[in-house]
Amino acid sequence: MNDKYITVTQLTRYIKYKIDNDINLNEVFLKGEISNFKAHSRGHFYFTLKDENSRINAIMFASNTKKIKFMPEDGMKVLVTGKISVFEANGGYQIYVNDMLEDGVGNLYVAFEQLKKKLEAEGLFRKEHKKEIPKIPTRVGVITAPTGAAIKDIISTIKRRWPLAEIILFPSLVQGENAKEDIVKQIERTKDFNLDTLIVGRGGGSIEDLWPFNEEIVARSIYDCEIPVISAVGHEIDYTISDFVADLRAPTPTGAAELAVPQKVDVENYLNQLKIRLNKTIQHRININKQKLEEIKSRYIFQNPITIYQAKELQFDSILERLKSSSKLMISNKEKAFQTTMKSFIIENPLKILEPKKNKYLQVISKLETLSPLLTIKRGYSMTKKEGKVVTSTKDIKIHDELEITLTDGTINAEVTKI
Repeated sequence: MNDKYITVTQLTRYIKYKIDNDINLNEVFLKGEISNFKAHSRGHFYFTLKDENSRINAIMFASNTKKIKFMPEDGMKVLVTGKISVFEANGGYQIYVNDMLEDGVGNLYVAFEQLKKKLEAEGLFRKEHKKEIPKIPTRVGVITAPTGAAIKDIISTIKRRWPLAEIILFPSLVQGENAKEDIVKQIERTKDFNLDTLIVGRGGGSIEDLWPFNEEIVARSIYDCEIPVISAVGHEIDYTISDFVADLRAPTPTGAAELAVPQKVDVENYLNQLKIRLNKTIQHRININKQKLEEIKSRYIFQNPITIYQAKELQFDSILERLKSSSKLMISNKEKAFQTTMKSFIIENPLKILEPKKNKYLQVISKLETLSPLLTIKRGYSMTKKEGKVVTSTKDIKIHDELEITLTDGTINAEVTKI
């Protein structure tokens, strides 16, 4: 009875088998709007593709996401190619996407606009970051393919315009999958060659051919390069990310060579102009100095130089006479002061000054002797001290105190035994 019933898994597997083996579902071309987009850390894309009435879940594995040049976003209208299959875990059908284009715009154009917007927001295109291209370089580096019209045009143009410049070629791939890494490698190499200017570019081609110059690693390498960089990619109508980050954009490789070096005849004309201006300036300075010299020569002093000597001679005589007069007056005043000093009372009668001083001295000595305690001791009195202080009362001492008694002819040390 139960044999006619099957499991959900069996049904799901049957439906999956039918869909997987339907040739019409093995390659499906769908267009719709992306929603619920999620980029997994492993590189897979999960999203929903919808239109006005329906929706389908979609997955794009990392092996395929690497091929597209733009980052999908919610609301973006896309064209996808893939295979319809059933996810057994939930029984839902979904599309496994192999390729994706933005609806109405190519992948490369979308990637170009996205990267341009990103780098512009970071400030990599700002004028203040642009380095000035040297006017007269001595060494120019060129990163391009070693063969082809681009390098030939650059070399011939530089040699024709400014043959003094040395050209150093850094051969590189300029299209294909490995070109971006090769361009970055060559930019790094240029650091060791003391270049004045660096040209990076190639001749014309399709957007796919020019794409290495739209890669982010190439753009950042050009931006970080310490050498002034001229970008010369494709024809005049072609614009790449490299053009925006470079210090100067040239419409063609030939144009880059023209911007990198001056025209020899222009430099010659410029030098001739400098020569003319320099000669005029020197001649003008000579004329001014000649005029100043004539003015100096025409002055009265230089026409009559003896008058300078005569004037100084008179001035010297005047100063000499004043010096003699001042010296005599000074000597005379000093002699008068000396005579006055010699005639003074002190000099003529020195004893009359000394005698009063001597008498006053004896009077002071007499007073001191009268007040001296030694005279008192000579009359039979003594002076008693305790610990260096004079004792004037019995209240100042006690039994066993040591006393110092001074007499006329000496000192006695005594101990108090009775008061």
